[in-house]
Amino acid sequence: MHTSPLAARADKLVGSVIDSSTSLLAAQKHDIVRFAMGAPADETVPTEEFRDIASKVFTDRSFTYGATEGEPVLLKQLLGYLATTSEPTREERVTITAGGMQGLDIAFKMYVDPGDLVIVESPTYTNGSATALSYGADLLEAPMDKNGLIVEALPDLVAAAGRTPKAIYTIPNFQNPSGTTLSQARREQLVELAHQWNAVIIDDDPYGLLRFSGEDIPGFQQISPEDPLIFSVRTFSKILAPGLRVGWVDADPSVRQLVIHSKQAMDTCTNVPNQHIVAEFIRRGGLDDHLAGLRLEYHARKVAMLDSIGRHLGGRVATTNPDGGFFLWLTLLGEDAATSTQALFETALAEGVAFIPGPALSASGKFDDALRLCFASTTPGRTEEGIVRLTRALDRAR
Repeated sequence: MHTSPLAARADKLVGSVIDSSTSLLAAQKHDIVRFAMGAPADETVPTEEFRDIASKVFTDRSFTYGATEGEPVLLKQLLGYLATTSEPTREERVTITAGGMQGLDIAFKMYVDPGDLVIVESPTYTNGSATALSYGADLLEAPMDKNGLIVEALPDLVAAAGRTPKAIYTIPNFQNPSGTTLSQARREQLVELAHQWNAVIIDDDPYGLLRFSGEDIPGFQQISPEDPLIFSVRTFSKILAPGLRVGWVDADPSVRQLVIHSKQAMDTCTNVPNQHIVAEFIRRGGLDDHLAGLRLEYHARKVAMLDSIGRHLGGRVATTNPDGGFFLWLTLLGEDAATSTQALFETALAEGVAFIPGPALSASGKFDDALRLCFASTTPGRTEEGIVRLTRALDRAR
């Protein structure tokens, strides 16, 4: 009997526990409070305006192929909007992608050969580290603290590895899953190390426009303008809607044609009608007001989650307290720390609440005493119910 002649890389295609949770939750027949997926709240998506825009796009626009680098109207509107932010850029640097994940795939495809060392944060967004693995990377996990990636630890980690990294994968703002933000001093130090090692910084920032407290910190593009070792990945998934699958990359103009070639080997072009929907939404001038509303709403939801945790789990857990984004990182304390969050997941699901266990957010399966909660997608009332259910599950497990 024949077996499939799989490529050697097939063993590195590890998939996503996070994405798989969508299918798992869809199969449940009882009520679930969903803290698992990092998605915008349904009620924050500008559905009515999208519907109005789509009625015009679907009448006036072609459904044929588009330019790989992006629809001209979207590039124009995106560049115009970014000119009003801390990240102005220009057309020869930007390519429209099918969401942030395609941007990460292009980055790792372009920069990583099998056996190359890639530094990743620990914990991290494992869809990103899984993409690095799919191109044969050897991952070097680096620790985090309240100020993000501990950049000071990297030289010793690299020395112990016996070779320098080819790439450094970081989520600098309101990191997924920890919610922490990389300090300015560490950003500057990371750029210095990247130059020392000739390693590209893969700057994955889906949440930077969702700061609801604290002061903005300069991004890598501001710290080191026109730096060919900075490859920035952005998306509309967290600020408009993930189902649109529209994002962009901002990279040195010398590699833009290679970015386009890399994308052409995947999908030819990003969804053309959805690009026009996003472009028209920006053109109408509603993006700033939309983001302002998101910041207010997500701040309120974070506070509600922290308040609920304090009431029901005070003293039993420690949490991060992010200044933006979607996520809290919760670590079990005391007797509860002996509980495996992977095992707790099943108990919690039976109780009617879902989260992402810590080991799903580490390439080597660390953090079995921790879990990720998304505060953005649930109302304060639902959050309260979810934390009550989580507490009940933890009581059962203990």
